[in-house]
Amino acid sequence: MISNWRVTVGGANRSLWGPAPVTYGLIALCCLIFLVGPASGLDPAYGSGDAALAAQRAYFHRWGVVPAELFADSHGAALTPATALFVHGSWVHLLGNMLFLYVFGVMTEERMGRVQFLLFYVGSGYLALLGYAAANADSGQSLVGASGAISAVLGAFLFLFPGARVTSLLPFLFFLPLRFPAWVVLPFWAALQWLAAGRASEGPGVAYLAHLVGFGLGLVFAWVRFGRTTRVKAAPAPSPEGENQP
Repeated sequence: MISNWRVTVGGANRSLWGPAPVTYGLIALCCLIFLVGPASGLDPAYGSGDAALAAQRAYFHRWGVVPAELFADSHGAALTPATALFVHGSWVHLLGNMLFLYVFGVMTEERMGRVQFLLFYVGSGYLALLGYAAANADSGQSLVGASGAISAVLGAFLFLFPGARVTSLLPFLFFLPLRFPAWVVLPFWAALQWLAAGRASEGPGVAYLAHLVGFGLGLVFAWVRFGRTTRVKAAPAPSPEGENQP
């Protein structure tokens, strides 16, 4: 999470809690779709046990990306990299993605503007899933989730706000919350995705490759679109009262 909730933009302070209707709308839409779908387990119409699992598989197959069908010109398959962005496979999958979208999406949307951010989000997410499908073109398994689009937001955030302070929980340091600038945390995250993608088995599981494609797309887009403008640097967080006292 970003621990410095305010940044300096053009000499004026702007809060992370500022208006970001697209980010909030995307979060609300993803949550709503998940709640009414079979993966949430809240709708008894999908049954339980094996019936519920069968309903989930059918649902993911209908709205998710199936690489073998996408490249076989299957009817309607070309739309699935877009629809898959709003479908999630579990509560953990949903909440993790929405947390990242909230933390990094608000400031990115404010910097890009609402319409541009929405087009960037959907377009990058589509291309990230398309890239993953191309690398697994023979797979018949379904791929769902907003991870590719959110990874693109992370890539854009890195370019636009490299000095923003990000709080990270590191397992090898007993999950102590430590603050680092975005230019340290996000490349480290991308490196982990690269290592994980190299070790991943064939076929969709955790779409590490989609994460990498999305991250790269976001970074390149921000560089092309905003490379000639001044990037935002995070203002240092105010010191707690008494911290500078001897």
